[in-house]
Amino acid sequence: MKAAIISLGSVSSQWTAEAMKKYFTTVDVISLKQLEVQLGKGAGVYYQGKELGYYDCIYLKGSFRYAHLLRSIATLLEKKIPYMPLSPTAFTNVHHKLLTHLILQQHTIPMPKTYLSPSVTEAKQLLNTIHYPIVMKFPEGTQGKGVMFADSKSSASSLLDALEALRQPFIIQEYIDTSGTDVRAFVVGEKVVAGMKRKAQTGESRANIHAGGTGEGILLKPETQKIALAAARALRAEVCAVDILETPLGPLVLEANISPGLQGIQKVTPINIADQIAKHFYAQTEKAVSQEKKTEAQKLMQEMKLDGENGQDIISEMKFRGDKIILPELINKICKFTDGKEYLMKVKKGKLVVEEMG
Repeated sequence: MKAAIISLGSVSSQWTAEAMKKYFTTVDVISLKQLEVQLGKGAGVYYQGKELGYYDCIYLKGSFRYAHLLRSIATLLEKKIPYMPLSPTAFTNVHHKLLTHLILQQHTIPMPKTYLSPSVTEAKQLLNTIHYPIVMKFPEGTQGKGVMFADSKSSASSLLDALEALRQPFIIQEYIDTSGTDVRAFVVGEKVVAGMKRKAQTGESRANIHAGGTGEGILLKPETQKIALAAARALRAEVCAVDILETPLGPLVLEANISPGLQGIQKVTPINIADQIAKHFYAQTEKAVSQEKKTEAQKLMQEMKLDGENGQDIISEMKFRGDKIILPELINKICKFTDGKEYLMKVKKGKLVVEEMG
């Protein structure tokens, strides 16, 4: 089977591509920056000026800056490729924190109390009703960037004034004190393959590794794993890192990442995560390709309803087992040949006609 990984060329993508080579016949590594989308007449995904070739499996990934391009590519390829682990909607939903929280809300997945205001004026009125400290976030961004903390109404008001000058939308969220720690659940398919506890460095509230946090490999609690899997399913992402706060009232989902880095978590766990991803891709691709062939055969059978003396021309390769001819399963189903029955065979070079006797 043939696979491709389309990405920005990160180390994590390279590791995943190498792992996939152990399972797939061919694995092509394609730069996202060299793809273009064409709509209308001749619609398709083009790579270096030519329409992207056929693959049994395509793994698309990239940063939030490419969310719309990723969704466009996935949408155009969705019905052409047997298996893709991320749905087209995942690219825009997961790369936008507000949309992520809306989907979590729809699926009753627990998360910190979150607010969205239409304007800074409305947000300042909200500051009178909420408890401090609070978190303020830009809807887009990764690695803890665009996350701000306010421990009082006055500091929150100052941040709002700055945001108004930037003309940036923002989200306000309650701050849950977990002593600067959160956990990351790494989901592959229907399994949490690895867990990491992250702790913020002194004087920092963000536990992200890219923000200076430290990581420790852990076995996540069953309830936390259950919430992580539910979040990944809701977001329609088979490969997903889910960041969670473990609180006395239970786990709360902070956000998700569908292009998670492997370096940080791989340092603290003996599990080969890239291999786990590759194995899952191969198993799901096999299943999807098999189902596609079955569906095509059923469709062909439906189109070829034979009765009486009606016939149908079928083009197929001739296969032998020793000196015996092996008929394709489809022909056997249509002709309804029966073991032990007598058949008249009219034979000449390059031609064989088989008729049931009696």
